[in-house]
Amino acid sequence: MSPLPPAEQQSAALDDDAHPNTPHGPDTAKAHAAVRGGAFAYFVDQFDIYLPIVVLAPATDYFQSANLSASTTALLASLVFASTLIGRPLGAIIFGHFADTVGRKRTTLVAVGGFGVITLITACLPGHETIGTWSVGLLIALRFIDGIFLGGEYTTAVPLAMEWSPRHKRGLYASLITSTSPAAYAMIAALTLLLLQALPSTGLHSGYVQWGWRIPFLVGALLSALLFRYYLTQVHEPPPEYTGERHKLPLARLLVRYPKSLAQVFVLMTGTWLATNMEAAVTPGQLKEHLLLSSKQVTLTMLVINASAAVSYPLFGLLSQRIGRRRFYIGYGLSVTVIGAGSYSLLMVSDGGLGTALGWGVMIGVFTVGTFGPIAAYLTERFPASIRSTGYGVGYSLALIAPAFYQFYLGQFNGVMPAHLAPAVLIALAGALIAFGGFLGPETRDVDMADDSTIPKLA
Repeated sequence: MSPLPPAEQQSAALDDDAHPNTPHGPDTAKAHAAVRGGAFAYFVDQFDIYLPIVVLAPATDYFQSANLSASTTALLASLVFASTLIGRPLGAIIFGHFADTVGRKRTTLVAVGGFGVITLITACLPGHETIGTWSVGLLIALRFIDGIFLGGEYTTAVPLAMEWSPRHKRGLYASLITSTSPAAYAMIAALTLLLLQALPSTGLHSGYVQWGWRIPFLVGALLSALLFRYYLTQVHEPPPEYTGERHKLPLARLLVRYPKSLAQVFVLMTGTWLATNMEAAVTPGQLKEHLLLSSKQVTLTMLVINASAAVSYPLFGLLSQRIGRRRFYIGYGLSVTVIGAGSYSLLMVSDGGLGTALGWGVMIGVFTVGTFGPIAAYLTERFPASIRSTGYGVGYSLALIAPAFYQFYLGQFNGVMPAHLAPAVLIALAGALIAFGGFLGPETRDVDMADDSTIPKLA
């Protein structure tokens, strides 16, 4: 047999790099498009989910009565975020089913279109001065529906990207996708900081409170439209051998045949989300209320925290590819307990102002949410092809519910320890859960995504 011409040899080499497990791997260009799409989708998803935390914090008076107590105001603000988190597991179940039975790409398009429309509607909401308590009620309801579509988006887009990825690069590609989460938070913080610089934000009738907060939501809707177009025109459905045999009831198959795998992922992800909520949702309030930073300084500090996390994700992804996912999560969980909780505590007892907050903020960013670095690779490797979207989505999202009630857990420390130190205890607990979840699970780095028989059992 004559050797291949040089051009065909190069094409074959690219195909082997795209999927070294097969002699004739899929088109490398399609693989790169899927990974770019996964990164873009994750960025837009995270941009959308963190909008109310950062953007609406200076505009609370628009949706709530000024006569409410501080505790009630904080509770309603937490419900806006919690409602989104609670909607995500439902979205994972619904969209995971269709991703495994109908196809990843079409299901992604529906999810992206859905949360884009909801975000646009949110930008048009009237305030408390116009419709009373209906304003915050509608905001919470819309964020819940938004959470359903957001839960659907990553349930479909991430497995699609990982199924196109070569085995030896899954850790890196996964981390590039998930690094867009803190990058999205940093972008929201930067945009909000710019708006606060340009617009007055004091008082109900100030420019930011009345209309400035709407601009980031409109940006989110526009990003959703661009993402929809990208998936429609650039991303392809993975080959059938990488999506597996389709089952009518993938959720039932997951619960009956892989309950231990789901339970192990649940433990790890519960710790992951608990640490995330302490970093993303609780820290801004403590910076303002306890350290007395201004809204601009809080926004800048959160920008630095999340930019630091974004830079660390690819390093963690590469590390997990080198030492293995299991050892990475055991070690990183212990780091969260010691370094993450310690850095948070030292920040809260310091009195160095903005400079100190930025310094400790870097440590908090790197050692609280780094679990997400290789998480896209790990969770897709944990479940077989035929139920991969359902397994990934439910495993990723189901653990959101308990950590979503973080305000209740923090309240249990009242009278026991100062309120500003209580989050450090939950960060330490989160790290212990991450390490324990990693310990319970198997090594997945070398899993063949196309072969159901290679999915490892619990260690």
